[in-house]
Amino acid sequence: MYQIDADINRAATLPGAFYNTSEAFEACREKIFARSWQMITHAEETVKLPNDAMPFQFMDNFIEEPLLLLRDAQNVQHCLSNVCTHRGKILVEHPCKLERGIICGYHGRRFHPDGRFAAMPETAGMENFPCADDNLTRLPVYQWRQFSFTSIDPAFPFDEWVAGMERKIGFLPVEQFRFDAARSRDYLVKANWALYCDNYLEGFHIPFVHKALAATLDWGAYRTELFDWGNVQVGVSKGGEEVFTLPAGHEHYGQAIAGYFFWLFPNIMFNFYPWGLSLNIVRPLQHDLTRVSFRAYVWDASRLGKGAGADLDLVEREDEAVVEQVQIGTRSRFYRHGRFSPAQEKGVHQFHRLVAAAI
Repeated sequence: MYQIDADINRAATLPGAFYNTSEAFEACREKIFARSWQMITHAEETVKLPNDAMPFQFMDNFIEEPLLLLRDAQNVQHCLSNVCTHRGKILVEHPCKLERGIICGYHGRRFHPDGRFAAMPETAGMENFPCADDNLTRLPVYQWRQFSFTSIDPAFPFDEWVAGMERKIGFLPVEQFRFDAARSRDYLVKANWALYCDNYLEGFHIPFVHKALAATLDWGAYRTELFDWGNVQVGVSKGGEEVFTLPAGHEHYGQAIAGYFFWLFPNIMFNFYPWGLSLNIVRPLQHDLTRVSFRAYVWDASRLGKGAGADLDLVEREDEAVVEQVQIGTRSRFYRHGRFSPAQEKGVHQFHRLVAAAI
């Protein structure tokens, strides 16, 4: 459907029509997101102990696949279809304890915590029963630090997806970061999900759009480093204050790093600051409407309000204003596509290539 030249010096961006047609939006739903890794939000707060269970949708209001995350009595985590294999009823409707396994409230069909069929009343005379179709579908589930992820049909291995991020920030005790509800909120952006990612993936606009942020960063040292399934933007402090204490042997040891801004294909951003983590989850709703969920995890509260991560709400509102204008602009009959700055838009070029390859 789309082709992006591998040479950034020759490549053109995705066309304006990509951001404005239902056909492209549906192609992204099935060929990108249904095959992606997605975070199971609130899992770290809800499914902590043996027999805890939490129903959820794969992607709220976008891919509404009913799923169930639970821990069995041995504290092993499982992710299963939350649909009874008898008549399709939702099995678990609210977070709860499953002391007796999973029991359907419609006709009493029972399942083991790993999804295997256990029993059902009134089955005398049934042939070829039970069979594999009577088990609940099991989905892969992985935990990275305190966060859980799953995929309906993963297009690439989970370990490859997080490898670059783990290599860069593996020294941080992310498991000790604590969720801060007061600093977490959702934003509705009147733009295509991919335009939001386009904007995130380059620091080119920082001096023009984010004056306060630009004052804290050495823009000449700002850079993007690519991984197989994502990238990181490395923010260097202009004055040397509010930076990470990097361990000896770290590839950036000796540099005044103010922030690591990771993007994992297609829609999750991990922004690490000396005070902790700001997590952005981009959820498509319509071809021109996106929900962005900000979740803050604080490590060192004494460093809040300082440095590159001082006023994230302002940065977000500045980004929204620009992206919503770009959404309008891409609908113009006079706009076809753009070109990539080789020095500043490596991340956007990588994103467009991954999108084009997927759909």
